[in-house]
Amino acid sequence: MTKKNKIYFVGAGAGDPELITVRGRKLLDTADVVIYAGSLVNPALLDGIRAEIHDSAGMTLDEIINVIQKNQGKLIVRLHTGDPSFYSAISEQIERLRELDIPYEVVPGVSSAMAGAALLGQELTIPEISQTVIFTRIEGRTPVPEKEKLSALAKHGASMVIFLSAGMIEKVRDELLEGYPEDTPVVVIERVSWPEERLVRGTLRDIAEKVKEAGIKKTALIYVGEALRASEEKLGRESKLYHKDFKHEYRK
Repeated sequence: MTKKNKIYFVGAGAGDPELITVRGRKLLDTADVVIYAGSLVNPALLDGIRAEIHDSAGMTLDEIINVIQKNQGKLIVRLHTGDPSFYSAISEQIERLRELDIPYEVVPGVSSAMAGAALLGQELTIPEISQTVIFTRIEGRTPVPEKEKLSALAKHGASMVIFLSAGMIEKVRDELLEGYPEDTPVVVIERVSWPEERLVRGTLRDIAEKVKEAGIKKTALIYVGEALRASEEKLGRESKLYHKDFKHEYRK
């Protein structure tokens, strides 16, 4: 099967145009048609490409699929933000493609969640503090399953990255307080890796006020958990991997 018989869902990275993968960049540069996710994708990624470009910000699902159908036989890239596996709405597009017997492939990207952790300069998993990271969002116009409400997830005490929720920061705080202590670190990052990137640090006690004062309402991630202390202080928690007494097949 040639490339021109497939639709490529490509993760554009978090915002910085250099955070797209090499494979994603090659597909963009050779594409005949690019359908990109409007203001969420850095337009710098489209500079100099030869493709016919469609901005999907104002398009419906039917209109997106119609562009794909009209251009069958061409190399089509559907350019999404971050990594397509998080809140990209590719599932509904893929269902339509399957119905139409149009083959597709997903090319991973750098999630904004990973770019945010990189900005903090730390791991989200710290030995003896948190070995689990939960990616989620608060209930808004799109509902979430009852058992996945923030108040329920907070009871695990794990590191958490909350998407699509900064505009409801007070509700986020209230639900998180049902599981985390008031002094739990919180970091809110707006437009991570973009030139206008902003970072606000606080705790569950004061983060809502700080975010409102900064005027952050959307395009931001909320990080929560004890592990976040690692970017500001020494925690003294080391993994076994490099411990002098830890033996494995590569180090006797």
